[in-house]
Amino acid sequence: MYGLGVLKGLSVTLKHFIDTYVDDFKYVYFKGADARKESFLRRQGPEGRGFFTVQYPEEKLTPPENFRFIPFLVTDYDVSKEDAAYNPQESLELGRCTCCGICAKVCPPQCIWMVRATDPTSGKPLSKSAEFYIDIDICMNCGYCAEFCPFDSIKMDHDYELADYERPNGHIHDIKRLTKSVSYYNAIRPTWNAKEVAARQAAEEEKRRKDEEKKRLAAEKATKTPAASVDKPKSAVLKKE
Repeated sequence: MYGLGVLKGLSVTLKHFIDTYVDDFKYVYFKGADARKESFLRRQGPEGRGFFTVQYPEEKLTPPENFRFIPFLVTDYDVSKEDAAYNPQESLELGRCTCCGICAKVCPPQCIWMVRATDPTSGKPLSKSAEFYIDIDICMNCGYCAEFCPFDSIKMDHDYELADYERPNGHIHDIKRLTKSVSYYNAIRPTWNAKEVAARQAAEEEKRRKDEEKKRLAAEKATKTPAASVDKPKSAVLKKE
């Protein structure tokens, strides 16, 4: 029938329109204003019905766990930057980054650059970064740096409110701004952090098992009594008189 597709499309729109008000009456007017947050979170999921408006910035959508934005560096110094006991130098010392440079090599727009730290006395290079920069205006949020990092030291953030009036100060992030604690990473990506912790523990257990096996074999070899050597009888030499 001519025009049936248009009517079907309009019926879908009308259904969503009606479901919007049904949902509002069900969760807001009958359950009170406290249910608005519950309804707001539910509407973001696959079970949501009807349309909903986000009153940004008073209301914000909850980013999914796999949402990725500007990368950040993970440190095992588990103290928040807002805490009075926060020590920025110790946070950098316990950072996981070894300045291997893989993230800068795989970065498609080449927005990452770093400087390796050196020993102040000997001048030898150290396995950590003295400087680390990311230009967020160039970053395409692809996640290659986090994917290829062999030390789980760089991850994708959820912080997308990064507008600033000054490009050199606000859009080029240095190592101090990029470094965040492992508890922050666990808060935004609990599933992935749990998998990484389990894999790290399994690797440590396997390494410990191999070390114990080597020690056991060495101890058995050291305590084993060597077999007594038996002298072979010498062949008698017959002399003719």
